[in-house]
Amino acid sequence: MDLKTYISAERGRAAALAADLGVSPSYLSQMANGQAPISPERCVEIWQKTGGAVTRQDLKPNDWPRIWPELIVHHASP
Repeated sequence: MDLKTYISAERGRAAALAADLGVSPSYLSQMANGQAPISPERCVEIWQKTGGAVTRQDLKPNDWPRIWPELIVHHASP
């Protein structure tokens, strides 16, 4: 699931996730809308804070195999 879908799926979720990440809700919104870049480290943090609902692959769809090659095997599995 992408970050934008995740934070909009439940009232208050954006504010709670922003607080967990230590960022403002507006910055989280910018990340979710593609207006602010998301570092690989932040991707891992978002993945963890969302309980895996938003994956690193969701956050970096074009770069994830290069950044996290260990996920290639898991991603290809059914």
